[in-house]
Order: sequence, then C-alpha cells, then structure tokens
Amino acid sequence: MKSNLLSNIYNPADLRLLDETQLPQLAKELRDFIIDIVSVKEGHLGASLGVVELTIALHYVFNTPEDLLVWDVGHQAYGHKILTERRENFHTNRQINGISGFPKRSESIYDTFGVGHSSTSISAALGMAIASKLKGDFDKQHVAVIGDASIASGMAFEGLNHAGVTDANIMVILNDNAIGIDPSVGALKKYLTAVKNGKNPKQNNIIKSLNFDYSGPIDGHDFPTLIKELNRLKKIKGPKFLHIVTTKGKGLQQAEENQVKYHAPGKFDASTGEIHVKSEENLPPKFQDVFGLTILDLAKKNEKIIGITPAMPSGSSLKFMMDELPQRAFDVGIAEQHAVTLSAGMATQGMIVYCNIYSTFLQRAYDQVIHDVALQNLPVIFCLDRAGLVGEDGATHHGVFDIAYLRAIPNMIIYAPINEIELQNILYTAQLGLNHPIAIRYPRGRGVLPNWEVGNFGHYEKIEIGPAKCLKNGTKVAVLSAGTIGNNVIEALKECGNPNHIAHYSFSFIKPLDINTLKHIFTTFEEIITIEDGVKNGGFGSAVLEYAAANNFKNKIEILGIPDHFIEQGSIPELQHMCKIDVKSLINLFSNDSK
Repeated sequence: MKSNLLSNIYNPADLRLLDETQLPQLAKELRDFIIDIVSVKEGHLGASLGVVELTIALHYVFNTPEDLLVWDVGHQAYGHKILTERRENFHTNRQINGISGFPKRSESIYDTFGVGHSSTSISAALGMAIASKLKGDFDKQHVAVIGDASIASGMAFEGLNHAGVTDANIMVILNDNAIGIDPSVGALKKYLTAVKNGKNPKQNNIIKSLNFDYSGPIDGHDFPTLIKELNRLKKIKGPKFLHIVTTKGKGLQQAEENQVKYHAPGKFDASTGEIHVKSEENLPPKFQDVFGLTILDLAKKNEKIIGITPAMPSGSSLKFMMDELPQRAFDVGIAEQHAVTLSAGMATQGMIVYCNIYSTFLQRAYDQVIHDVALQNLPVIFCLDRAGLVGEDGATHHGVFDIAYLRAIPNMIIYAPINEIELQNILYTAQLGLNHPIAIRYPRGRGVLPNWEVGNFGHYEKIEIGPAKCLKNGTKVAVLSAGTIGNNVIEALKECGNPNHIAHYSFSFIKPLDINTLKHIFTTFEEIITIEDGVKNGGFGSAVLEYAAANNFKNKIEILGIPDHFIEQGSIPELQHMCKIDVKSLINLFSNDSK
C-alpha cells in the first residue's frame, strides 16, 4: 500500500527529499487534496489543477524560497500554497481571517510578490533579477510563471521587451493552456497554437526575436521532461523562456471538458465532479445578466451599439451579445488599456460603445479613461461590474475605489443604480445620446427585486441626468445612499418601524450631484448620514462634505463606507458588517438616533 506523501510534506525542503519517481503519486495526492477542499469551500479550481506537475517540479528543482518564484495569475497558486507550509490551514482559503486566494507577501516568505490581477509577473521578476545582480548575487534564480492568457496583456510585452536587452537571470515560463476564464483570443493565441502544432516553432519565433533563450513547447504534465528542462535552463544565464503546454482542470474530467464552468465552479461533488446547483426559483437575476440581456436587446434595435470587454465575456454576460451579434461585440483579451482606447476610437466615429470592465480592473486603464476618453469628452459608456465589496476574492478584487478615482475626472458622469430597473433604464438612456462619458457601477451577484424577470424589454424609461430620489420622508435625520447599498437602508428602516424622523434619499447620480436636493436636505435636517459601498476617502460622502463646506453648512454629518485600509477576503455580508454598512449595523445606528 502506498504511503501518503503529501501529509509528510510541510515545505519544499521536504519535497526535495523525494525520489523523482515518487512525484506522479504526489501530483495525484495534491490534485485530490485541492479537489476535496475546493468542492466544499469553493474557490478557483481549473487553473491550479492544470499546473500541479509544474508546481511540484518548480519547488523540486529550485531552492525556494531563496530562489524567487512569481505566479501570474494568482489563482494558479493553490498547489504552491499547499506545498509551502499552508496545507494544514488551506481549508480557510478565501474565508474571513483565513489565507488569501492569491499569493500574498505578508502571508508567506514563499509568496514573493502579491498577485491577483494579471500580467505583472515578468516585470516583477525582472525587477527582482536586476536587484539581485546589483547586490552581487549572480546565482539566485527568478522565475515568472505566466498563464491563463495573461501573456497577451500589454504589460507582459513591456516586461519581455525590457528583459530581452538585459543579462538578468530571469526565467519566464509560459503556461499555455489556451484559456483564461474564457477561451483565449487574438493573434498571439493563434501564433501559439501554430507553435504547439509544430507549424513554425523554429522559424520566425517571436520570443527568440526578443533575445530570449527559447525552449519548448513541452508537455507540462510530463515530470521527466519538465525536470530535465528546468535543470538545464537554470544553468543558463540571462533571460530564458520555457513554453509548456497544460490542460486546465487536469485530473477532473468535468473540469477538463468544461473549463469555463470549472474555473470557479462553486460547491461540487468531489467524487463525481457534479456541481451542486442552487435553486434559482423566485431569486432576482444577476446584475451581470441584466446588463448582458439588456444591451443585447438594445443592440438589436440600434445598430450603432458596440460591446467591448477585456477577457470577461462570461463574467460580464456580454457573451449573450457576442453569440448573437458577433460583429459588434468584442473580447479583446486581458487588455484593459486597449479596451478603453478602442472604445474611444469607436466613439469618435459615432458608435455607441458599452465598455464592460470589472471595477477593480478599470484601475489598470486609468490613464486611458482620463486622457483618451474624458479629456476628449467622448461618450463612452463604462459598465463597471463587481463594484463594491466582492467577497472571497479579497483585497485584489474589491471594486471599492471607482467612485473616488472617477469622481476626480472632469466630464465624467457616475451612476449607481439602486436596483435592476434603474440599471436597465440607465443602459437605455445612455444609448439615446449623452454629452459626456458615463460610468455605471453595479455589484457582483444577484439583484434586489424578487421575481423580477430580466427581459421586461420595451418598457424602458428615460432617466433625467442628475436628480436624486426621496424614498422616505422624515423630519430630523436624512440618510443619503449611493447605489444598491441603499437597499440595506430600506431594510434597516423597515426593521426599525420606519421611524418618522429619518428620511432616505437615493443619490444614484454620484456625479453630477443633485445640488438642489442637497440644499433642501441641508436646510431641512439636523443630521446627515451618507452610505456607500466604496471608500470613504474621496467617495460619495466626501462629495457631500465638500458641498457642505463650500456652502458653509454646519449640520452634523456622518459618513459610512469602506475605511482607509485594504479589506481582505470574506463573504460580502461578513465584510459589510466589518465596515458597519450591513443591515444589522444600520438598525443599531437608526435605533440610537431614535433615542
């Protein structure tokens, strides 16, 4: 009977005591361990299963943590975490007060660089390699594992371009699995496919042309080949590039066959792979589906409408339009900067462009938003999915900065619908013609209206730009909410018996602010409370404070929102409670105001 190898491995030093012939057994155990935990605790699955052999081989060949290993993108790194002193608490992955779902420097000495977004590994590893050389350390290895389609991002090319003119001791490993979250796109994907098929691996090699010592493609699941090549390359100085081919979801049949669904499948049966389907009866639709189905309906009626997303067609639900109107809906790959400026270029020609980007990823294209869109006052429609707290993905993915970073930009309209109806109506209104760019922010997950069906098409209402809405009258305290967090206010006020002294206003338009309503509020109410699911510094509450200061109002003002530190992983209810913007916290606040 075979012994359990994984249970005896605490760190890579233990791993390196194994005989190479034992590694396939360890790979099976590691896969089973990941599957068992993720099936119950949820998380990213397919990417980490695909790099099990590579993960083991890297820690077997290289002297980690002295040799530096950078993962890109971070959701490939579950096996890495398990082998680097976190096996016993891996069950806390992505949970509040648990370990992060991504490599994180403060969590482990083996996590050399914090990752969560994509395409940063080559630049980071090159920086480390140059620093090592300057310090006189010429033997240290610096390895960047770049996969899940992140090689196509502009920043990856910037890193390759620089590394190719250095003598830095850097090794780039391309984990080529032809898929990110959705299938890879673009000319580079076609080139890599041709290389894998043996059509042009030696002639006209892009990587060789950039002065890298290129090898591959090799089978990323074949231990003898992997280990032999890694050992060979680590003796070669200067920039090296190893092209390996892997299968995302390797080891779980369903994950191999349906790589999109099993990227992060939720809970599933570890033995059969069958996903546990939650009943969706009487549940509101997902906000992403409200966007996706609405834009498809609008595009069928308005031939100028274009949809653009950087590598998130399924996550954003732009896939509905891509399937039915493929000539007018584009996945541009992991290239947020390109997505924004592409949208700007189309807008100059009279197209109505819905640029759908997760809030946290729009940060990567901030210059393009300012320089290419807002400065030229082009009416690009930014649809910011996953705005606010996103839950278990944690600090790298929370969309809590967009209000603050967009509010500073001239010409920018910012709109946060309180529910699905407002989202549909602003999407409809935007394509009627706007004089400025607009950012429409909405959260991850389901809406707030039970039994409301996506597709109430033909019943849109045009929204007037600017006005706030009074949702509840009151006499002494005014609560001003921005976006879907206003539903927590509605629920809390109900639980408190809808006290007569508390009014509630929904400021879906964060910019421009409804100055007339603000003047009424400040001249009517003794106390003002603002609430948002974004950072308090520079956010919606700050805008209200700025108005008060400019007009010399002395009302008591309390700002509720995300505090001035990075919020880690946890469920959305847990994190809202931590930030005191959940229903329970608001009930306590409103009850105290009643005393």
